Amino acid sequence: MRRLAIPVLVIAAAAGLLALLTFGVAHQGTNSSIDASVARGDYPAAPGLQTRLPILGSTGSESLAQLRGKVVVLNVFASWCAPCQAEAPILEREQRQLLRNDGTILGVTYLDNSSDSETFVRQQHITYPVIRDVSGNFVRAFGTTGVPETFVINRQGRIVAVRRYQLDDAWLQRTLPQVLAEPS
Repeated sequence: MRRLAIPVLVIAAAAGLLALLTFGVAHQGTNSSIDASVARGDYPAAPGLQTRLPILGSTGSESLAQLRGKVVVLNVFASWCAPCQAEAPILEREQRQLLRNDGTILGVTYLDNSSDSETFVRQQHITYPVIRDVSGNFVRAFGTTGVPETFVINRQGRIVAVRRYQLDDAWLQRTLPQVLAEPS
């Protein structure tokens, strides 16, 4: 009886592993990440809508919920990031356009200290609001692992476009007009 128990346990364990592997392979295509959802046209709600983060250089705080009804271009950056420095003038130009269309850029500092971020904002002549993600939890909820990353959030608070690397004028010009044309 004992000789039979060990092979039965090995076969049961192997069958269990095989079933787990089959389940994993069968469900591999159902990626629920923000990027995959946006690519499918299934626009997810922006995470952390109610999370209030400190405004850089201020005692105030701001949340995405306060910007509901506006198109928001959420840009995650750090002062030490060369691609972030390259895209800052593009975002600043776009801010002037967005203000005319009930939208805004919202910068979010990530993996950066306040004084360096403040210097960056001054040197780049940034006029759009910038908040600090001190813990990193806010941007990690967006799946952010590096900088720069940009998310376009529509007036209903849904992410409609994602750029996981440096943006350019062309990407903004392809993305924003359609989002701005959507009704409130």
